[in-house]
Amino acid sequence: MRRFSTLPFAGTPEQETQLRQWLAEHKEMPGVTMPALQKAQEIYGYLPIEVQRMVAEGLDKPLADIYGVATFYSQFRLAPQGRNRISVCLGTACYVKGSGKIHEKLQEKLNIKDGECTPDGKFSLDSCRCVGACGLAPVLMINEDVYGRLTGDDDELDAILAKYE
Repeated sequence: MRRFSTLPFAGTPEQETQLRQWLAEHKEMPGVTMPALQKAQEIYGYLPIEVQRMVAEGLDKPLADIYGVATFYSQFRLAPQGRNRISVCLGTACYVKGSGKIHEKLQEKLNIKDGECTPDGKFSLDSCRCVGACGLAPVLMINEDVYGRLTGDDDELDAILAKYE
């Protein structure tokens, strides 16, 4: 499920200038909506409604069109990512070995839901379908670090999270 951020938008004037300049330079390009949203996400890291409005204004397109593209394609994020991105594999091998419970425990520990970011910006939590490490099931990743053969024990999860605080 795609989530919206509960964190306030924190874009900078420099980011806005960079995006508006790009939009002005590329406005007439055929099929510009996708590249514009990709550029906006590159600049901001995600696509909050404030950024979608800038894109809509810059391209002279209805906000509904921009929102439709941003919500249709899975490459676009509507909520910010934490400095440490946690992905819990819920693929078949991992799920059978308990990754669903690990995912639930992490939601409780971080006090966020799947697809959200902690208020301090330290962690974001997402489920995924496979990380290609089925032999290590159940698996979670934090950034590029893979943790496998997890038990889901509170001490184990606390120790993993502590490495990123």
